Amino acid sequence: MGEYLDIITIGESLIELSSDMSLAYAEAFNKYYGGDTLCTAVAAQRLGSKTGYITRVGNDPFKEFLLESWQLEGLDISQVKLIDGFNGIYFIGHPENSDKEFVYYRKKTAATKLSLEDISEEYILSANVLYTTGNTQSLSLNAREAVKRAFQIASENNLCTAFDVNYDSRLWSTEDAKDAFEEIYQYIDIIFLSLEHDSIRVFDIDSPDKCIKYFWDKGINKVVVKSAKDRGYFIGFEGDIVFVEFKTDEVVDSTGSGDAFNGAFLHGLNSGMTPIEAAKLAAIDAAIQCHGMGAIKSTPYRDQVYSAYYGQV
Repeated sequence: MGEYLDIITIGESLIELSSDMSLAYAEAFNKYYGGDTLCTAVAAQRLGSKTGYITRVGNDPFKEFLLESWQLEGLDISQVKLIDGFNGIYFIGHPENSDKEFVYYRKKTAATKLSLEDISEEYILSANVLYTTGNTQSLSLNAREAVKRAFQIASENNLCTAFDVNYDSRLWSTEDAKDAFEEIYQYIDIIFLSLEHDSIRVFDIDSPDKCIKYFWDKGINKVVVKSAKDRGYFIGFEGDIVFVEFKTDEVVDSTGSGDAFNGAFLHGLNSGMTPIEAAKLAAIDAAIQCHGMGAIKSTPYRDQVYSAYYGQV
């Protein structure tokens, strides 16, 4: 330990198996890896941030693939614990002329064993930004406790904390998601939400402006609301609300695009950008990410993203 980090994320990793066909008829799958906080960590790392990852990995045949892949990415995995058990998996199918299919298998996996034992104060204090999501909280009560403790440590030491509600009805109820959020909101500096999936379903707020003002009133000073209906991002900070457009008509696979946005946004802020500059960079990252298959496999690298960014400013 002792290495300086820009961003630390806490969460779960899963094996990703994807097909450009319906799952019912797919005969072969592309193998990669995913997980919302892992996608965010890799997006920031590929832009030049130094990122650390906290999780537990199961001692199954996929472990070498996961650990070696993360090392090749440059992630700091000193706080990744290898334990007996298995890793989660998800399948993505893309039927012709139909919505994307997405199936999780993540109960009782190694990541669900995340606990207070995984939270090192020394490690948390080695970074500028701490990030996680509601998906991490949904893993288990122990994981919820670990998230709360990590955010307490960061807040007490004036580290920036960021959180994405990332609600998924397949994982838990809106009541549980809101209860878990209430445990940590006082420690959050930056919050990311989907208007359709988080703001409306969890908080019963159907307007980006109202959503931003709601979280300002709760003491969260930077609010990002992603709106599919408006095809862009509403950024609320220092009393202002600014809209940044999501510019792409070529969407091959949107899996992980929101997570890529978060990683690029946190990278931009931590690199000295204003929230609007960071949002513009992140919108480009998310748009490019949608051009390929897979949550992380299609996440772009620094040269491509910054070239597009400087080409539009």
